[in-house]
Amino acid sequence: MTSFARTRTFRTALLTGLLALGSAAAQAQPAPSEADILKALSPAQQPLTRSLSIGPRSGSESGAIGEDRGFLDSLRNRTSFSPAERERIAAASADKQSIDLEIPFDYASATIGPKALPLVKSLGGALAQLKNNTFLVVGHTDGKGHDKTNQALSERRAEAVRQYIIQNYGVPPANIVAVGYGKSRPKDSSNPLAAVNRRVTAVNMSAVKSASRF
Repeated sequence: MTSFARTRTFRTALLTGLLALGSAAAQAQPAPSEADILKALSPAQQPLTRSLSIGPRSGSESGAIGEDRGFLDSLRNRTSFSPAERERIAAASADKQSIDLEIPFDYASATIGPKALPLVKSLGGALAQLKNNTFLVVGHTDGKGHDKTNQALSERRAEAVRQYIIQNYGVPPANIVAVGYGKSRPKDSSNPLAAVNRRVTAVNMSAVKSASRF
C-alpha cells in the first residue's frame, strides 16, 4: 500500500470514528432530573385576564368531564385492565401533561435495580410534590418478543414503579394508577427495537397540556 493510500485509509477510518462518536453523544441525553419531571407534570397556571377567564361550562362539556372523572375513579387501586379500558385510558390521557422516562430495567425484568433507581427516585420526588393530583404510570416495551409476554412485562414494570413511589414518597395509592401497553405503542415506530421504546410514561391526569407550556 502506498503512503497516499495509507493516509487516505487512516483519514477515512478517523472520520468514521468521529461520526460514530458524534452520533452516540447526540443520542446519550442526560436523564431528566426531579426538577425536570416536576416542571413537565405540574398544572399550567391559568393567566388571570378577562379575555381568558373561565366561564360556565355547557351541559355537554360538564357531562363529559364528569364521565371521565367517574371512569378515572373506577381505575383506582386496580392492577389489571381490559384492552377496551386501556384504549379509553390512552384517549383520556392524550391531552394531559406527561413525560417519557427511559428507566433502565434489566432484560425481561421488572425489578428496580441500581441503574433504574436514580430515575425512579426523581419521579417519586416530583410526584410527592404533586401528591394531591392523580397520575398514570404507564409501562412500554420494545418490539422484541410475544405480545402477551410484553404486555405482562409492561404491567409489572409500571406496578413496580407505582409501589416504590407509594412506599417511599407518601403518595396515596389511589392517586397512582399503573397500566401497561406492551409493545403496542412504540415511541419510535420506525424502529420497534429501539431503546426509546422501552420506557415508562408518567401522566398527570389532573393537568391539561398547555400549548405555550414549553
